[in-house]
Amino acid sequence: MIAVILCAGFGTRMYPLTREFPKPLLPVADRPVIDYLMDQIAELPFLKAVHIISNRKFIDHYKDWREARSGDGGPEGFRIELHDNGVTTNEKRLGAAADLRLVFKRIDEPSRAMVSGGDNIYRFSLKPLWEVFVENDQHYVVAIPETDPVKLKKTGVLELDKNGRVLRLLEKPQNPPSTWGCPPLYFLQPSAWPMLDTFVENADNLDAPGHFIDYLCRTECVSAFKLNSSRLDIGSLESYREADRILGRHPLAL
Repeated sequence: MIAVILCAGFGTRMYPLTREFPKPLLPVADRPVIDYLMDQIAELPFLKAVHIISNRKFIDHYKDWREARSGDGGPEGFRIELHDNGVTTNEKRLGAAADLRLVFKRIDEPSRAMVSGGDNIYRFSLKPLWEVFVENDQHYVVAIPETDPVKLKKTGVLELDKNGRVLRLLEKPQNPPSTWGCPPLYFLQPSAWPMLDTFVENADNLDAPGHFIDYLCRTECVSAFKLNSSRLDIGSLESYREADRILGRHPLAL
């Protein structure tokens, strides 16, 4: 069982702050954004490895971060694998789905995988979700209530049936089908791996990882964890500064 963190973007919406530095390593309340996620991942039983994919421009920053993290005597019982996708400019980016496929191709055998964007701070525990996931044979996503229509148009939005099965996942829809926002946090069974191959080979839009989930839910069961919680999306300078203010005043406690 593995986790994959997608960190291959160039953070262009946060220039000049991220022109020469990766967004997931920016400090929020004096800690790199990605460290909040790593602390949560460290609580997941049976996890063997965390795979982090970066672009070539920023890969050395992640090497330095990994060295610093491994030297702090933390509790992790898994290895941290770094993947360089070879891309040096935003114009040549592969897209999140293709980056995920690259990681999967470098692993010998498909397994259960938790996949997350590296620029979100989840204000809920991952452990109970993971425990349900590993005891079942279906894929899962997270559904978070969001009533602000402006915010819904800037995120993934779920269309669910009455039993919580995902019918569609629409990325940044102009007409949101519900008030259930879906952060880039997915729990994928091994059957998703070959389907990702097919998706990447045929899809027109590989940028947002939710497009693959939208494809997946049309042929396999994808269920939603409905949570009365929130996340901090480090997607703009404004949201970054807000996250720093929130966690500076109220440290994350799960």
